[in-house]
This record gives sequence, structure tokens and C-alpha cells, in this order.
Amino acid sequence: MGISILGMGRYVPDQVLTNDDFTRFIDTNDEWISSRTGIKERPMAGWEPTWYMGRQAAMSAIKSAGIDPADIGLVISCTATSDFHTPSMSSIIQHQTGAVNAAAFDMNAACSGFVYALDTARRFLETDDDMKYVLVVANESLSRFIDFSDRASCILFGDGAAAAVVEKSGKLFSSHLGSDGSGAELLCARALNVAPEVALKNGFRDPFPEMELHKLRQNGKEVYKFAVQALPRAFEMAAAKVNITKDDIDWFVPHQANIRIIETAAKKLGAPMEKFIVTLDHYGNTSSASIPLALCEGIEKGLIKRGQKLALIGFGAGLTYGGIILEY
Repeated sequence: MGISILGMGRYVPDQVLTNDDFTRFIDTNDEWISSRTGIKERPMAGWEPTWYMGRQAAMSAIKSAGIDPADIGLVISCTATSDFHTPSMSSIIQHQTGAVNAAAFDMNAACSGFVYALDTARRFLETDDDMKYVLVVANESLSRFIDFSDRASCILFGDGAAAAVVEKSGKLFSSHLGSDGSGAELLCARALNVAPEVALKNGFRDPFPEMELHKLRQNGKEVYKFAVQALPRAFEMAAAKVNITKDDIDWFVPHQANIRIIETAAKKLGAPMEKFIVTLDHYGNTSSASIPLALCEGIEKGLIKRGQKLALIGFGAGLTYGGIILEY
């Protein structure tokens, strides 16, 4: 059983941080950033909460789908930057959108989040005959835990949200999800102060580096090595299940982390860059929101059309990775 994407919506803040803006507080320049990442600017949330951006994207998706929100059976919010430990972003969005009959939960698979959540939505629809629609929302405020003194990482990330309303269908669908927790410390940020000095005295040592509370730490070289292997693997594992090849795919929609990662993954797959939707120049890396933002923009621009075969491929902290092949 597959799914149909009935409608999509997106939301990004008006506030934008350009490459030139970074020159005011770190030693960098536009050429250095754009040549290494492909990023020119990225939206920044400012006052806007994560749930608010998700709600805006969700309302747009519901309108696009033309459905009654009361018919939504489940809301899944994928985020690594929740405004609260509790309640969940999904519960807030469920109320704010009028999805009064829906269950709700959050999911954190970092930048792979939308792929994980879309596959989870498909499984719920397959096993519950009474469930009509699922609302999947990816909402991220990465600017809240970026270390703006770290030149290598702070230039990469942006904020935003995108959402999709899906229903069950007989369309093509295949997925593969994976994780390699041995690389968890390569991209991480602590949620709570766990008093590491007290833990050490009691014989507990975690594998993570010392870091300022809530600040993102990334080993860029090692994450790059993982990413350029994970993206092709995610596609190939999903494709093998339905006897699909790269030549059958109309559009690849990858996680928007770095243009060099996308180019290397395309080369490993033997697929032309012309078949890759790329939006990171104006969004940056928006974690779980990056794939649906690119997907939504591709649809709005008329690049992605009904009946085309898409490959959504992502990787992220965890380390997680995942691929979905579907017919739009």
C-alpha cells in the first residue's frame, strides 16, 4: 500500500541572515561560505516559536489538500528543536489547526525526520481502516542552539517548516530507514544539564564531547563521510524493494545540508544534478524541514508533477538515514 500527498504547505520567517551578515561577528566572507556550502542566505525565526511555524505550514497544507481538519486521524511533528520538553509540538499544532479527532506525537530523527515521519504515516494508514488522513509537519528552529562563535557550523543552518497531508492509496511506495548510533557524538546538542562532573564521580562517562549547554557540536569531516555514503544507500535500499533504478526517478529530493554532499551523492548514484531539487542556497540546512521545503517548492514551481516518481533521501544526527520512493 502506498500513499497520496494531497496537499503541502510551507512557512519560513521573514528575517533572513545573509552570508555578508556573518562578517560582522566571525572571520568569514560570502565567497568562502557559498563555495564550500552552496548557501547564500537562510531564514531565522527570531520571536517565532517552532510550533507556530509548524502551525502555519500545516494550515497551508490543509487548505491545499481541501479537506476538513476534523477528518485528520493523526498529527506527526518531526523536530529536533521543540519549544517544550512537554507538551509536544504535535499536540499544539493539532489544536491550532482544528484537527480535533486526531492523535498526536512528536518524532526526532533529526534531518531524516520527514522521511521517518512520512513512512510512519504510511504504516498507520495501512493498519487502521478508520484513519482517513495523516498530517505530517516538519518544523525546526535551529538558530536556537547554534554556536555563533563556531565558523564551521553556524553558517549552515536556517529555520522553517513544511507540512503534508497524506492518505492511503495504491500508488508506488517503498522505503528504507536506518541508523548508526556509533556516530551519535559526531553531531549533537545536549537537552538538559546532566551534571557531567557528578556523573564521572559515580563512574558514568558518556561518549559525547564537552560542550556548552544546548549548543550544537558537529564533526564536519566525519559527518560528510557518512552523508555521501548514506544518501546513495538510502535510495538503493528502497529502490531494490520495488525494482526501481535511478533512471526511473524523475526527481531526487535530498536533505539540503551542503551542495558538495549532494553533488558527491549524485555522482555515486550516477544521476545527473539536473534531476536533484536544490533549495539550500536560500534556506540553508533546516534539518527535518529541508526535504519537505524543497518538495513543496518544487511542486509550487511546477517542476514536480502528478504521476512523477520521486526519491526523498535524507541523513542526520543519530546518525540516521532514510529513503522513500513514491509516486506524486
